Amino acid sequence: MAKPRKRDDAIAVNRRARHDYRIDDTLEAGLVLTGTEVKSLRDGKASLQHAYAVVRQGEVWLYGCHIPEYAFGNRANHEPTRARKLLLHREEIAELEAFTQEAGRTLVPLKLYWKDGRAKLQLGLAGGKTQHDKRKDIAERDAKRTMERELAERRKGR
Repeated sequence: MAKPRKRDDAIAVNRRARHDYRIDDTLEAGLVLTGTEVKSLRDGKASLQHAYAVVRQGEVWLYGCHIPEYAFGNRANHEPTRARKLLLHREEIAELEAFTQEAGRTLVPLKLYWKDGRAKLQLGLAGGKTQHDKRKDIAERDAKRTMERELAERRKGR
């Protein structure tokens, strides 16, 4: 028997986002979903791998998010990669529009999760990383790991 999901569990996480982008800030947005999309999300099925958000005509849209068709849905099932509207306040949308007008700035979905029974999307305000930045991050992570390993060995008395 499958273990029951927690109420505020993550449905999908975009792991590549923090590797490919420098996340400056995050914000939470609601999603406009159909019934079969919600049922598919309740099964824990979704992918943010190729997803991105765009501000168009005063509204924010999520593209490329894959929510598979509901297995027990009928002919009124949803299209898996359709554009989905994000629910934000007018002021937030204005800020996002100004942010994305700058060169090299984009909106990246980081996490899709449940909050109080509603699907929410954590949206990252991001700038692209160069290959050099990615290598630098990997080197820093390796150095930190090596340092922690050395400290642990010293504590053991070796």
